[in-house]
Formats: sequence, C-alpha cells, structure tokens
Amino acid sequence: MSCLSPSQLQKFQEDGFLVLEGFFSADECAVMQQRIGKLVADMDVPVHCRIEFSTREEEQLRTKGQGDKDYFLSSGDKIRYFFEKDVFDKKGNFLVPPEKSINKIGHALHAYDPVFRSVTHSPKVQALAKSLGFQMPVVVQSMYIFKQPHFGGEVVPHQDSTFLHTEPLGRLLGLWIALENATLENGCLWFIPGSHTGGVSRRLVRTGDGSKPDVRFLGSEPVRDASLFVPTPAQRGDLVLIHGEVVHKSEKNLSDRSRHAYTFHLMESLGTVWSPENWVISLSAGSSPQLSCPFPHCTLERPLRAGPGPSRGSCGTQVPAPCRLPSCQREVESVPLCFLPARVCAPQPCREKGGR
Repeated sequence: MSCLSPSQLQKFQEDGFLVLEGFFSADECAVMQQRIGKLVADMDVPVHCRIEFSTREEEQLRTKGQGDKDYFLSSGDKIRYFFEKDVFDKKGNFLVPPEKSINKIGHALHAYDPVFRSVTHSPKVQALAKSLGFQMPVVVQSMYIFKQPHFGGEVVPHQDSTFLHTEPLGRLLGLWIALENATLENGCLWFIPGSHTGGVSRRLVRTGDGSKPDVRFLGSEPVRDASLFVPTPAQRGDLVLIHGEVVHKSEKNLSDRSRHAYTFHLMESLGTVWSPENWVISLSAGSSPQLSCPFPHCTLERPLRAGPGPSRGSCGTQVPAPCRLPSCQREVESVPLCFLPARVCAPQPCREKGGR
C-alpha cells in the first residue's frame, strides 16, 4: 500500500517518523545495490578530492574538512564520493580497499543515475507524497549510505532542516530506504519521538564572504538526553519517513555486516522559500548560485506522469529568475506538509547534465 492510512498519518504527525514495512521489494533493493556496485567499481576520485566525511561539527569546519572543500560543496547537482575517517595515509592513498572505505555517494543520484531516478520518481513514491499532502514536490538531494562494517561512521544527533532550511519550516521530508537489514548492531536509526515540534536549534549556512571555511553554523545543537532516543530497526525494503525537524542519529557500525541505505529529501515547493544560504546549490547553469535554480530537479509542468528520460521542467521554488513557477501551481491553496492530501506534480530531471 503506497498511500498512508489515517492511523499511519496520525502516527507520523505525532512522532515525526514512521516505518513503512516492505515498501520496496527484494528485487528492487538488489537492483539498487547492483547499480551502486558498478558506480563504486568505476570510481576514480583524484587524491586532492578525497574527503573524509564526518557529521561532527568541529570536523566539518576544520581546515580540509568537507566544509572547506569545493568538491563537497559543489556536489548538490553531481554524483560524488565521500569516505570514512582514517582510510587514507598522509599522501591520500587508500589504507583499505577503496570499496570498503567509502562512506556515501551523493548528492544527485536521483537526477543523473537512471536506476535511482526511477526509484525516486516511482509511481508509489508519488502516491505516498500525495497522501502526505505534497502538492508540488521537488527533490533537493539524494545519497547512498554504506555504513561499512567495523568502522562505518556514527551520525550524531541532528535535524535535517539544519542543513536543508526552508521558510516556513515543516516543508522537508526525508525518505530512507533500508537496502540491508538495519539493526542495533550495525547502526540502525534512533529518533526522539515528537521532537519535530520544537523548531530548529541550529543552521548550516554558506558564509558568502570568501572566508574559510565556506560554511558556518548559526546556533548550537543542544545536549540531548540519551534516554529519549528510541531505536528504529528496519528490514530490507522498509521505508522510513523522516520529518525535517525530528531529531535522529545512528551509532557507529562495529559489527561485521554493512548497513546500506538509499535516502533522498523532498521539499514542498508551493508557498516555500528555499534558503539561499543553504549549502545545496546548483552551479551547472554557470551563473552565480543565487541566480540559478538550486536543484538539478525541477517540477514537471504536468502532474503524475513518470517517464524513462529527462523532461523539461520549470522550477517550483520561490527563487530569483531564471527560475519560474510551473503552470501546475494555478490557484491551489498551500497546505501544511503531512496535513491534507492534495494533487502532486511529479518531479522530473531537467535537460542539464551533472558530472561526477
């Protein structure tokens, strides 16, 4: 069942997260894993672009951290590779096999890889978005997360809207697909139920003044009571819905089993302003960040039609020209995310191509 039942919708509204069991089949999961295996086998990242990814604030902002690297900060419309900590020597050479060192691949698999584009824009994802109240969703980023055995990095407590900020809040939704069983041992997700109702405690913003690093945090992440977190194991094929403001984390994977997942974020573009200070921007048009559509994906000008290839769309976000509002907006009244079901305009990739 792709659409949420009234009880599921109520549960999601109360907790800020929801597990949909068996949303994807074993075959669908296998196709995604096979495709990512091909991408990893073909991976060729120059030494100077090899970044050890971290979710700890002090490591994100340090010199040569991801917040100081254009390879990371310009990845919003590309397919790029990021690695676990302590997998390189001082010269940037691999200390472990490359396929065992990778932390994640992001951030535009949904736009430029045919397998992940098909999953992201599948009819059942569209139906799910509709049942959650989306009217004009756009995909703002996507990632394949490996959570490698023995040293797969922790993800510290955070809110997704810290990094993907909207005005108003409540317009961001994460969809997290378990491609392998996620257990207590290999680093399943943990949530604080109901924590999505208290706003956002901090924001990651671009400095915009040429200083280094290129991003900084506004505000601070409060110390969270560990007893408030509840573990959320998931079986292969389960889909976890994640409200943009719910607090969640995952522990380091010390087991001998990986925990692969594909995740992407939807934003309701109707009546929503995407912050120009967000780290995710698109430079593919060759113009300045504030003048280019911030997503490699634009909202299609006709509703609920999925196609195998790219279609020309128009941006559904409230940003300066050359982006323009799509015709499917018409006179539809904006409603809160996850409140009322409404017509959905399916996002499709624009003609521009992204690099790796």
